[in-house]
Amino acid sequence: MPVTLKMGELMSSEEFFQFCQMNDTLEFERDSHGNIILMSPTGSFTGNFNLRIAGLLFQWNEITQTGLVFDSSTGFTLPNGAVRSPDVSWVCNEKWDELSLEEQEQFAPVCPDFVIEIRSKSEDIKYLLDKMKEYMAHGASLGWLIDRFDNKIYVYRPTGCIVHDSLNVALSGEDVLPGFTLHPGSLIR
Repeated sequence: MPVTLKMGELMSSEEFFQFCQMNDTLEFERDSHGNIILMSPTGSFTGNFNLRIAGLLFQWNEITQTGLVFDSSTGFTLPNGAVRSPDVSWVCNEKWDELSLEEQEQFAPVCPDFVIEIRSKSEDIKYLLDKMKEYMAHGASLGWLIDRFDNKIYVYRPTGCIVHDSLNVALSGEDVLPGFTLHPGSLIR
């Protein structure tokens, strides 16, 4: 379970970025109230699972060249001021190219078009469900929450969420990531 430091609005965006840089061996997020969330590292199994999924999305993107793929260490500043780090994310070229180089070098002020959150053993499902709702409320077009502990996949679209009660499904990138499919159950070793 992540630890939340009740900070309120004590740090500006720039100060929070500097704070993260000064503590670069730790992973942080910040909620819309300015509270800092200390993230624990994932276990080895989950880390490998994350990387395998990110690798497949990266391979698809290398072929299509339609956007940029980001890993779990990447922070994005959402319109509500929260700084979030999805496990895997993708931003279309048009949205990325609108950002200045300075914005790209910090916690880019953009919500990814596509996000994946993968539940690790240390994460509470309610926390992740709330994060997925936050992404969707601030501009994500598609999101997947993969919960291998409860054997569920939550597929988020702007129109709502559907839940699959199995990891053995084929997930489609739909019109957000045309031609991208993922079979999460086949990645578990």
